[in-house]
Amino acid sequence: MGDTAGAATAIRAYHAHIYYDPPTTRERAARLRELIAERFPAAALGRWHDVPVGPHPRAMYQVAFSPAVFAALVPWVMLNRDGLTVLVHPETGRPRDDHLRHALWLGEILPLDANVLPETEHSAA
Repeated sequence: MGDTAGAATAIRAYHAHIYYDPPTTRERAARLRELIAERFPAAALGRWHDVPVGPHPRAMYQVAFSPAVFAALVPWVMLNRDGLTVLVHPETGRPRDDHLRHALWLGEILPLDANVLPETEHSAA
């Protein structure tokens, strides 16, 4: 099923990027962040980025979590994201594929900047 050249062999972790608009939806994003922290203490909450950073076209913060937490956290976020857009992607060592080919979107699908995503963790974009 599809091209398997360069296929990842293992998912080490996941990231969820919670997108928001600072003047209009930051409060909802903060509420979601607090609920994630309470319900999923094993998840690591990243910094707030009130401006686009890396491949991300909007303000966001990241939630990092293990594969063991995926089955509980992702469905919970699906039902509790309060209209926010969320990108969920694996961490396999292939950032471009992880963000562009293997991603799961909740809400609006946003255009990511592929030019800043390296093929592998040790290569340039």
